Amino acid sequence: MTYAKRLHALMLGLAVSACIPALAAQEITGRPVEHQLNMQTPVTGVGADIYSLHNWMMIVCLVIFLGVFGVMFYSVFKHRKDLGHKPATFHESTTVEIAWTIVPFLIVIGMALPATKTVIALKDTSNADITIKATGMQWKWGYDYLNGEGAGISFLSNLSTPRSQIGEPGVAPTAARGENYLLEVDNEMVVPVGKKIRMVFTANDVIHAWTIPAFAIKQDAIPGFVRDGWFKADQVGVYRGNCVELCGKDHAFMPIVVRVVSAEDYTKWVAGEQKRMAALADDPTKVWTIDELKTKGEAVYAANCVACHQVNGKGLPNTFAPLDGSAVVNGARGHQIDVLLHGQDTPAYPGAMPPWPQLSDTDIAAVITYTRNNWSNKAAENIVQPAEVLAARSKQ
Repeated sequence: MTYAKRLHALMLGLAVSACIPALAAQEITGRPVEHQLNMQTPVTGVGADIYSLHNWMMIVCLVIFLGVFGVMFYSVFKHRKDLGHKPATFHESTTVEIAWTIVPFLIVIGMALPATKTVIALKDTSNADITIKATGMQWKWGYDYLNGEGAGISFLSNLSTPRSQIGEPGVAPTAARGENYLLEVDNEMVVPVGKKIRMVFTANDVIHAWTIPAFAIKQDAIPGFVRDGWFKADQVGVYRGNCVELCGKDHAFMPIVVRVVSAEDYTKWVAGEQKRMAALADDPTKVWTIDELKTKGEAVYAANCVACHQVNGKGLPNTFAPLDGSAVVNGARGHQIDVLLHGQDTPAYPGAMPPWPQLSDTDIAAVITYTRNNWSNKAAENIVQPAEVLAARSKQ
């Protein structure tokens, strides 16, 4: 590892001499920069380990390359037939057999031991300070703060680069590209510095992948599955990444931005977000039309239900129950409200229905109304008002 750190320092020295402004920008913004050498500078402990491992492996490969080809070329030029050399006769030499068995074994052990330690650390998501769910969707990210300071905060994060900088197929852009072209969003994910952040990943349409190179975290987000990972940023700053799974025509327009702030600034951000969400909360006494509820319910369904029940309401065969033609959806609305608030076991399917009390009364009323009036469903009780959900919630 000592040699790896020396190579790291050498690489940084070369980068500074070649492009000092670019390196400075990288350290501040955590994004790719012009003339960048090697990987992005890591700001997590695991990231630093991966960086050192990368350099260590490169040194080992370089030494092997020079050793093998050095011996080969030396043999070719110094032991030529025209110089009178005759081929050596050490066929089935015990010494050679032992040497080319032990040496590769030692090389593999020297590479595998530190790599195994780092891989185990990558998978250890226990004792997290904050848990955040990232949901991939075409083509944006949804963030839900599940545990820790800020629990209950939820928002969508969309690309904020103007279309005037991007253009359209066959139409040239009309504005100059900004500094963070295609790497900027309208709502950044915010976390405190020095805290262990557990990330839970899923998707509601196709496979996406969430990655921040400076954090050394990359994980696929797969519909119907939950994956996780973690990071602990040691430096305040703004760090950028992308969806790195081919997820459709706007795959290139799905950036990820994480702002790492001090503990005090994070507390202020949480308070501001909670006030914003409270201001946006709907009045549960308001009476909605069925069309208003269906429109809102479609958005709630797309954000929270599609991953398990699918866009067509058919569910996942042998995993999650369908809503299309469901006896619960077409039955008494009071029972469906209770299922949303408290969850329900589904003996015929291994994936039980979890409770969704974190949804607002209006969201629950809207998504129930949407399911009761969509696909082949024709429920007699086809509309639910937020006041009914509030009444059911108050009985808990």
